[in-house]
Amino acid sequence: MLLKLVSFKKNNFARSELRPWLWVFIWMLVIFLFSTSTFSGTNTSRIIGPILKWLIPEITNESIAFIQFFLRKTAHIIEYAILSILVSNAIVRRLAKFSVIPLIFKSVFISSIYAAFDEWHQSWTVGRIGSLIDVSIDSVGALLGVFLFLWMLKYKLYINSRYNQILEFLLNRTK
Repeated sequence: MLLKLVSFKKNNFARSELRPWLWVFIWMLVIFLFSTSTFSGTNTSRIIGPILKWLIPEITNESIAFIQFFLRKTAHIIEYAILSILVSNAIVRRLAKFSVIPLIFKSVFISSIYAAFDEWHQSWTVGRIGSLIDVSIDSVGALLGVFLFLWMLKYKLYINSRYNQILEFLLNRTK
C-alpha cells in the first residue's frame, strides 16, 4: 500500500513538471498548423480583403495589402511572444531559483530555433515561402514575450508580497 502511495506521488510530481512543457508543444503544434497553405497570404487575403471592403468601401487595394501585411507580421510577433511566455513558464517551474539573463537567453533561443524550423517547414509547403526576415520578426516576438513574462512574474510576486504584508499587519493588529 505504501509503495503505491509513493509511486502515485512520484507520478503526480512528474506530471506536474511536464505539464508546462505540454503547453509549449501544443502551442508549437498550433504554430505548425498556421504554417500550412490554409493560412497562406493568398488564402487569408480572401477573408481580410472583403471584410475591409465591407468596413471601408472606398479602401484601395494597396491599403488592403498593407493592412494584411501588418496583420500577418503582428500575428508572427504575437504567436512567438506566446511561445516564449510558455517556454519561460516551463523553465521557471522546474527551478527553485533562476537568473534572468539565462532565462531570457534560453526562452528566446528555443523560440528562435523553432521559428527557423517553422520557416524551413514553410519553404516546403505549397503556397508558402520561408523567410529569414520572418525568423527575425519571430525572435523579436519571443524577446517581447520573455520580457512580458518577467513583468507578469514581478507583478505577481509584488501582489503576493503586498498580500502577505497586509495579512501580517491584520494578524499583528488583532494580538
